Amino acid sequence: MKPSRNYPLLLLSQFLSAFGDNAILAVIVGQLTVMKKQGLISEQLLRERSALYTLLLFIPYVLLAPLAGYLNDRYAKTTWLLGGNLIKLAGTVVCGLSIWQGYIWQAPGYIIVGIGSCFYGPAKYGILPEILPRERLVKANGTVELLTLLAIITGAVAGAFMADRLPLTACYAVLLGIFGASLALNAFMTRTAANPATNLKRSVGEFFGHTRDLLIAPRLGKVLIGTALFWVCGAAMKINFQAWGLGVLQLPNNLQVSLLGLWLSVGVMAGSMLAGQLHTVGDLRQTRKYGFALSGALLLLWSVEPLAFWRQWVVQAGEMRLLPAVIGLLIVTGFIAGLFLIPLNAALQAESDPAKLGKTIAVQNLCDNVGMLLAGGIVLGCTKTGLSAGQVFAAIAFMVVGVVLWLRIPRPTNSQVG
Repeated sequence: MKPSRNYPLLLLSQFLSAFGDNAILAVIVGQLTVMKKQGLISEQLLRERSALYTLLLFIPYVLLAPLAGYLNDRYAKTTWLLGGNLIKLAGTVVCGLSIWQGYIWQAPGYIIVGIGSCFYGPAKYGILPEILPRERLVKANGTVELLTLLAIITGAVAGAFMADRLPLTACYAVLLGIFGASLALNAFMTRTAANPATNLKRSVGEFFGHTRDLLIAPRLGKVLIGTALFWVCGAAMKINFQAWGLGVLQLPNNLQVSLLGLWLSVGVMAGSMLAGQLHTVGDLRQTRKYGFALSGALLLLWSVEPLAFWRQWVVQAGEMRLLPAVIGLLIVTGFIAGLFLIPLNAALQAESDPAKLGKTIAVQNLCDNVGMLLAGGIVLGCTKTGLSAGQVFAAIAFMVVGVVLWLRIPRPTNSQVG
């Protein structure tokens, strides 16, 4: 197979598309900070809306996952790269109506963006075997993952910066430009093949059948729950960062709140790299220890609210207000989370039926998105019951302990080891 021009176009398009996904959420949630400072909403309402708007993205991923898989098998992957970005553009336009029609338009607009992401996601990975030789697939998947992570981090920071510094009209104009540029790159890609023989009923049936088989498997079922637990924690923490950063850490703007997620991500990346050096594939003996350590780190984050010594050292760099001790806690928490996740991911990929690995990853994505949807519900529920932003971290810690106590992963069978 000759190198395809589709690959560099895909990489750039994927980065812009994921960047836009995270930037638009930061713009939507960033408006809540501005509204609170203006006295238009209470802290309670800010926390509720922040949780609600964040979980809206995951609803399409959960409800439409089987349909997205079918459409990406039935039609050309390039079609759904285009289609996903086109839907995101439409969602951005609907969000933009809030400038004139009121904040309520953000919700349906962001759900539409989520639908676009749901259909775009399978195409960005599914197209790789169609445009690259087999020996380049592992490296290509890693490159797409790395660019996606960079897009998540930089998109969140850029969106927060826009929410702080730009008029809302300019924010949505920039977002339209980002999704439009990604769409244009997709339009230049060489069209890939369709598969008209794909049947909707059979495709959806196979998806749910494989989901059932994995969840009832003694070892892989618990591995799936473990990876979903990572995403529950990560999503719940990021949803809670706005209220925690503004209320507990007294950060002055959206940009500095968004950096809390950056420090957490730095820790996850460091832990992920070390996990590959510490553990062989299938070695999950330390999983529960990492889980308990993660709950301990979350309790330390809770202690930042009642114990002032975490916040007594402040580094003021121009407009930036940095708390080195808190930053260290976030990096350590992410580091432990990375050590927890990577061995589980490796075991799932190595021990799954090679002929069904694509379906297995699709099921994992569904479980992870259910986890992130659950995270939004947890934070929203904590807020409704009157827990403070700091106490939300304690609630997550106790939830982690409960799951990890149950998470006794059996040793692999001889066939899985082979």
